[in-house]
Amino acid sequence: MAALTSGTSWTSLTLPALLLAALAALAGALAVKTDLVGGAPVGHVLDEPLTVEIAPRSFTYRESGEFYRAGYAVDGPQKTVTASRALTIMKYQVTAADYGRCVADGACAAAEPGFAPKDAADTPATGVSYDDAAAYAAWLSARTGEIWTLPSDRDLAFAAGERFPDDALGVDIDSTNPAERWLADYRRETARKASRDPVPQPLGRFGENEYGLADFAGNVWEWTTTCNRRVNLDKAGEVLNDTSSCGIYVASGKHRAAMSSFVRNPKGGGCAVGVPPDNVGFRLVKDTRWYAPLLAAFRARGIPL
Repeated sequence: MAALTSGTSWTSLTLPALLLAALAALAGALAVKTDLVGGAPVGHVLDEPLTVEIAPRSFTYRESGEFYRAGYAVDGPQKTVTASRALTIMKYQVTAADYGRCVADGACAAAEPGFAPKDAADTPATGVSYDDAAAYAAWLSARTGEIWTLPSDRDLAFAAGERFPDDALGVDIDSTNPAERWLADYRRETARKASRDPVPQPLGRFGENEYGLADFAGNVWEWTTTCNRRVNLDKAGEVLNDTSSCGIYVASGKHRAAMSSFVRNPKGGGCAVGVPPDNVGFRLVKDTRWYAPLLAAFRARGIPL
């Protein structure tokens, strides 16, 4: 096909030429997908995990991060978002048995010692870091031929619906009394400690939300791809600066927790802010967009999007 020259319009291209261009783009995307997942998997091809599809809608959630206004800690803003496409997400968290298959294949590091449950097939995998979870996502993508990734904090807010936590302190934004914030934070952290349950419970123990997502906000928090951030606002509430720490990621559950990417045991001092989670595991989302393999290949090669 001849290259476009100056003055050539897209409408002047013939229909066959457009079809050839579309086929070439599709072939390129398929080639990238094959390269990304390594072609046909060696050995048994895994069945895809059970998922739920969250239909498009508008929803409101409080943005994650540490927000300060004129030097005082304030609640993050409520944000209304319209999701224009459905989200396909695992109904349950990844189990210890499923994670163990990745370990057996040599693609994942073994979970933290002491985190092996009695019933690995029916208990969420815990004692795994963000890096471990990302390795599992890559392995599952290779073994199923689909693109699986960790969700963002926003993805979990979308899927969790009424179960998603609101971390607001509830202090008047105009208050300059630090004691009010200290007391509000103390009450919040005390309430979190009182609700702790140290042992991961079997799948389904905490029921389903209004969209069929199971066990969110139980006693296993979930890794996300959302980087921890500190946002400074001026007196009018406008952003002065927004700094992200992308070695520290948000884990969401009963509350949000900022965790270093390599931490496996949150009770061992790995929680960057506030009360640590009881346990940290994960679930994945499936990227169903036709060009998802292309995006994944760019990310794998460190190409910014």
